[in-house]
Amino acid sequence: QVQLMESGGGKVQAGGSLRLFCKASTYAGVGYCLGWYRQVPGKEREGVASIDIENTPQYADSVKGRFTISRGESLNTAYLQMNDLIPEDSAIYYCGAMSGGYCPALRYGMDVWGTGSPVTVSS
Repeated sequence: QVQLMESGGGKVQAGGSLRLFCKASTYAGVGYCLGWYRQVPGKEREGVASIDIENTPQYADSVKGRFTISRGESLNTAYLQMNDLIPEDSAIYYCGAMSGGYCPALRYGMDVWGTGSPVTVSS
């Protein structure tokens, strides 16, 4: 069973930066789509960014130009670099993984979820 390990997140002032990391523990050589979704209390989880095994990214309109998703050197690791953060970016950020290597549209969810990393941006 795939398990996700997440790190990063924290508190930052508006205009600052944070980086999230995600690693999917999978069978050797099996590639997964990786991505981040975020959720605030009372709202649905929304897709932020994802990247497939061919390194093709997709982003939510709200983060384009500010966030960058990339894959790490090891298969099934990924980073989300978040720059120019605004208070509206505050949420719990969940790493997700999808088998098969290719990513669904961000309005859809993933197969497996991490436990989440809180991000707080103060004004």
